[in-house]
Amino acid sequence: MGRGKFKGKPTGRRQFSTPEELLAGTSTRPRTFKQEEAEEEEEEESEEEKSEEEPEKRKGAQGIIEIENPNLVKPKNLKARNVDIEKTTELSRREREEIEKQKAHERYMRLQEQGKTEQARKDLERLALIRQQRVDAAKKREEEKAAKEQKRAEARK
Repeated sequence: MGRGKFKGKPTGRRQFSTPEELLAGTSTRPRTFKQEEAEEEEEEESEEEKSEEEPEKRKGAQGIIEIENPNLVKPKNLKARNVDIEKTTELSRREREEIEKQKAHERYMRLQEQGKTEQARKDLERLALIRQQRVDAAKKREEEKAAKEQKRAEARK
C-alpha cells in the first residue's frame, strides 16, 4: 500500500547491531571520533617507519634520472635574521608609471603655485584684469553716490 504524498526521511531509520556483529567487529555502527583519530595516528606511524626504512620508489625513468623543472617555483622561507633590508624590490611597470605620474603632477602644481607655467600666467593676467575692473566699478559707484548726494543737497536748498 502506498504511503501517500509525504515519505519518511531516510535519516530517521535506526540500525541496531546484534551482539554477534559486535563481537565479530562487523558492525555498521560508526566509530567514535577518538577511535578514528587513534587509528589514523597508528597508520601515520606505520607509514613513517616504512618510509624511513626504504627510500621513495619512483616510477619509470624518474628513479634513474633526476630532472630539475626550471618552471617550478620553490617556496623561499626566509628567517627574520636572514632578510636583507637594503635590498630593494623592483616595481612593476604600472606601479613605476603611477609613481612617475604622481611626481610629475606634484612638480606641475609647484610650478603652478610659483606662477611659472603658461596656465598660471594666463590665470594671473585674468585675475589682474578682474581686480582692475572691480576697482574701476567701485570708483564709478562712489562717484555716482557722490553725485546723488550732491543732487539731494541742492534739492533741499
